[in-house]
Amino acid sequence: MTQPIPPITLPPPQDPMLEGKWLQQRLHQWLDEEFIPEAINQTIAERAGQIFVRQRMEGENDLGSLVIAIVTEMQSFDFSKSFYGEFAIANAVSDLLLESLGIDKCCGQ
Repeated sequence: MTQPIPPITLPPPQDPMLEGKWLQQRLHQWLDEEFIPEAINQTIAERAGQIFVRQRMEGENDLGSLVIAIVTEMQSFDFSKSFYGEFAIANAVSDLLLESLGIDKCCGQ
């Protein structure tokens, strides 16, 4: 029988604003490198960073819950000038956070 994947909990934030700035910069870099640099990428990264900071300031440390919050709140964002959508952004945030924690994002390891 398969075992459920255990939740991933981020350490409590030391400085949510600094974490948000880091995430915004890394996400913007990822967006520009994944396809082509677009002006909208900065706005997307800013919005995702704002959601992340607010969630962390409200005490959210569960990575899964943070991803769901980003998907939910980014649904109202206008992605018409982008190659991306809310799920791609939330998945990229998850990957960046996993990478920052030293967790391999491949194959559930």
